[in-house]
Amino acid sequence: MLSFSDIFGFDPKHPMIFTTPLFWMFFGVVLLAYQFLYPNPRLRNGFLLVFSVFFYYKSVGYFTVLLLLTAVIDYTMGWQIYRTETRWKKKAFIILSLCLNLGLLSYFKYAYFFANLLNESFGWNLQPVDYLAAWSNAWAGTGFDIFKIIAPAGISFYTFQSISYSVDIYRGHMKPVNRFLDFAFFVSFFPQLVAGPIVRAYDFVPQIDKPYRVSAEEFNHAVWLILGGLVKKILVSDYIAANFVDRVFDSPETYTGFENLMAVYGYTIQIYCDFSGYTDIAIGVALLLGYRLTLNFLSPYSAVNITDFWRRWHISLSTWLRDYLYISLGGNRKGKIRQYLNLLITMLLGGLWHGANLKFIIWGGLHGLALAFHKMWMELTNTKGQPGTGVGRFVSQVVTFHFVAFCWMFFRARDPDQGAWGVDWAKDVQMVWRMLDRMANHFEPQLVLQQVAAYRFIFLIMAAAYLIHWMRPGTKRLFESWFGRVPDLAKAAVIVLIILALYQVKTDTQPFIYFQF
Repeated sequence: MLSFSDIFGFDPKHPMIFTTPLFWMFFGVVLLAYQFLYPNPRLRNGFLLVFSVFFYYKSVGYFTVLLLLTAVIDYTMGWQIYRTETRWKKKAFIILSLCLNLGLLSYFKYAYFFANLLNESFGWNLQPVDYLAAWSNAWAGTGFDIFKIIAPAGISFYTFQSISYSVDIYRGHMKPVNRFLDFAFFVSFFPQLVAGPIVRAYDFVPQIDKPYRVSAEEFNHAVWLILGGLVKKILVSDYIAANFVDRVFDSPETYTGFENLMAVYGYTIQIYCDFSGYTDIAIGVALLLGYRLTLNFLSPYSAVNITDFWRRWHISLSTWLRDYLYISLGGNRKGKIRQYLNLLITMLLGGLWHGANLKFIIWGGLHGLALAFHKMWMELTNTKGQPGTGVGRFVSQVVTFHFVAFCWMFFRARDPDQGAWGVDWAKDVQMVWRMLDRMANHFEPQLVLQQVAAYRFIFLIMAAAYLIHWMRPGTKRLFESWFGRVPDLAKAAVIVLIILALYQVKTDTQPFIYFQF
């Protein structure tokens, strides 16, 4: 039986996430209260703001203070930028906003990275200190370790979201939000708070005062997204990770080349199902509450080239990087060489956004080089980079998919224990080469049928996930349309059966992969 502390306290070992019963219990309460509050936008949004802050508290504890601080900073900076008529003062305020936001983000995500870099480069002995923990210990009597800085879940997402608000005001794309509570609601809206999609203020803020409206078709779409997201996360991502992918990546030399190859394919679909599963649930939950969030994935492994992949993968981040980083660097306005360099810098920083680790920089650098090469190829061949139909298109899709899968190997590599540039991070790269060596020199084809039989359920799940992913959009819509036409009683039965099936295969609660970013 749940105690009061279980319900209202913060337990770092059991954060409240979409795959836990506790979240759905709370969301049920939210929907119940919503029946009485939704006609009044002020009450509705105030209630959702309180629940959003509570949801984040249940996810990160006292780090909730950082979320509220970010809201105060950018609400204030937004009005200062808007009210100031002098150009240099506007620029000063936007620079201050960027410094405060990126300063907080860098402190909690990159303090150890830069401290280790400086210590190893100059022989210093810098020791990062968590001043937020020190303040909590002093004023609240807590016992946090002040020498252990932990990046709170979602800080990269809500920081980028808040930065875009200030930059859009500076560029004249929007006016500031009138009420602070409305802005705080925009920043903290719980469905997409921890792992996106990154929402733009000019898309979300106009919805705040609109009357609640969800059609029957939208309701069915929301339920379909939530169920699909849970299946992606629990049945595909968590199950194949716990029972196959993690084991191979943790010790690749003890498995054959075929098993290593299948683990790479497994992680490729795992990270997609993990991240897109969260996004599907977030979009579905938000839609039930009357808010429309942007599409974040569009069958990315169907991409015909690397540029097409980034139009389909994590769309809210890729467009954010394009609009606020790539264009700010000059985009394609300063010549071809500068364009290629801007692409590389953008993806390197995009990799660093994922974490203070050189494996992410390698991952981002590979994608940056590929994007630059593709742009160069389009210039040399005077094409738009889109292959035709038939064999040429299929080959292009296969090559793109395997390049992306290869890059995921670096992304998945184990975190180093210490050092920024030392031997530990090199072990991660060496792990990738060991896996490639197993595939090239120890494939053991005579064991393939035996291994397929041994992992038949895992491989069946992977194959089904890929087949559904590559299914034509029209076919997917047909299945969703069928679900929408099913009578409510039968629909409830389908939902119960899916939940029972997921319960049977559910492993220990696994946080979403992108929570660490």
